[in-house]
Amino acid sequence: GAGYQVFCEGDSDLQNASRAIDEDEVQLCADNGIDWYEFEIAFDGITVVVPESNTFLTCLSTDLLAQIWLGEITNYNQINPEFPDLEIVLFGPGDQSGTYDFFNEEILGEDDAGETIEPDPGLFEPSEDDQILVEGVANTEGGFGHFGYAYYAAAEDRLNAVALTATGDLANCVAPSPDTIRTGEYTPLSRPLYVYVNAATLAETPALQEFLRFYVADAAAIATSVGFVEAPAEDLAAGQQKL
Repeated sequence: GAGYQVFCEGDSDLQNASRAIDEDEVQLCADNGIDWYEFEIAFDGITVVVPESNTFLTCLSTDLLAQIWLGEITNYNQINPEFPDLEIVLFGPGDQSGTYDFFNEEILGEDDAGETIEPDPGLFEPSEDDQILVEGVANTEGGFGHFGYAYYAAAEDRLNAVALTATGDLANCVAPSPDTIRTGEYTPLSRPLYVYVNAATLAETPALQEFLRFYVADAAAIATSVGFVEAPAEDLAAGQQKL
């Protein structure tokens, strides 16, 4: 969200994004005379995690996930009476993060006025730095949080990922992995990642043109090298053709 603000005010020419630009941001760009191109360059799965010591919570419905994040469930034994009497301590992206927006839209949904529900900021420890969230969950006995799959993959010796089911059927829980994220089976928290570029700057800057050609052509290799998931080949090919 903060990145789009900077981009649409003309203060950045190239902008990474973990969600698509929204209507208000499109209007802000238009108001400032900013034309842009969007390229899909990778996939990610927002991964729900607990500390490595937590071996009892392996699967969760998205309905229960929403209740946890809204403060309606505050102890692990409220999820299942067989779980320990242990307070849930939440860690999550701050409200300037695209991950924050995407999670709220997909998990918390909308209120009666059609507005995306947001959690009470006092309920969780926020940070736009995912590594801080990793440390928070890993070092807290009752820790519970979410962030991009790449950060989980880099710390899976210290964290456990919680599989999810959108239907409520715990027999159909799906864990995040490169395959389930790429295919969308890990629903609803699989998401494409984007890069946005200022059209006018791109047209007049050969160095930016070459950088973006490299970015789009090598997106699959770059994504997997840092723990993200490559976008479908047809989407990457379409991006190269558009560029």
